[in-house]
Amino acid sequence: MKSETLLIIADSERDANMLYGSKLFVPDPFILVRKNGVSHLVLSDLEIDRATKSCPQASVHSLSRLRDKAIEDGVRAPDLGHIAAVLLRKLRIKRATVPTTFPLGFAQSIQSLDHSPALTIGNPFPERAIKHPDEVKKIREILRITQLGLDAGISMIRESKILKNKALRFAGKPLTSEMVRAAIHTVISQHSGIPCNTIVAGGEQACDPHERGHGPLKANKPIIIDVFPRSELTGYFGDITRTVVRGQASEAVRRLYEAVGKAQKTGFREVRHGKNARSVHQSVQETFQNLGYETERKNGHMQGFFHGTGHGLGLDIHEGPGIGSLSQDTLAKGHVVTVEPGLYYPGIGGVRLEDVVLVTERNPKKLTNYPQTLEI
Repeated sequence: MKSETLLIIADSERDANMLYGSKLFVPDPFILVRKNGVSHLVLSDLEIDRATKSCPQASVHSLSRLRDKAIEDGVRAPDLGHIAAVLLRKLRIKRATVPTTFPLGFAQSIQSLDHSPALTIGNPFPERAIKHPDEVKKIREILRITQLGLDAGISMIRESKILKNKALRFAGKPLTSEMVRAAIHTVISQHSGIPCNTIVAGGEQACDPHERGHGPLKANKPIIIDVFPRSELTGYFGDITRTVVRGQASEAVRRLYEAVGKAQKTGFREVRHGKNARSVHQSVQETFQNLGYETERKNGHMQGFFHGTGHGLGLDIHEGPGIGSLSQDTLAKGHVVTVEPGLYYPGIGGVRLEDVVLVTERNPKKLTNYPQTLEI
């Protein structure tokens, strides 16, 4: 969007747009203005030298100098909004697009000054959805690390001992969701990944797709493991889910697993350039319906398949395009998306399988390479 002037005030540790636009990790909020394709960064004196070396194509401005200019203009205690206004005026910018997450306080500071520029809300970087080859490479790397973590967790479950009461025991202790999660997190951290909120949910807990899982795990019951770390080096996310049973799965769970596998294959077949994302989700829903698995509310709880088929993956764990019942997106070559159907029935358990694919003109290219095995 070289023709559009952009303004972002945020830290790049947590704000994906700021990281994408600045290419620089900074823990505290700073200012990014992009005019005619040229980035202007306003940073503290602490960060200026690093930014100048890391972002040679950007124009780096001193926060302290612009703050002094704001004080000269009559602002007693200038915040980043006032300072951004000084830069916008210096660059002769009369209108700028800001993201929907732009802080209201900073917007009010900008608007409080005379001759302040007009701010409009928009998507600063719609091109973020299309991943360039170097971005795909970064996603592949964090997926590799994700698989290492997943393998550590599944290996711990596989190596656990099944007791007569169907409890699982590992290294002389009851095996818990917390222990498996810690094993996953340890391996991911050792490989420059940042793990967070990994799901290890067994039995009835697995019927809530976003339940992290807690307490002892049981044999012969499905355990959903959903791992979605961020790369400490690049900021990109991985996301893989597997469902396993230590011991023997019931016939009902085996049927669930087979149905989810078929639904995921449907998703893989439908994901391609030019495809309406909502129709991909509908095809997955139809697969479950044709197999006899209905989605409904029963006894106050949803059961069946009641979440989206997938989502975009990149500098945010959930970004466009969305693949669900309300999606207005059209899939395009270069999108990186998850395909993660699931079925959840209280009294039986939950099953979810998730892999990441790159959208191409025809069949998607699978970026994950981890086996799908139910019984371990």
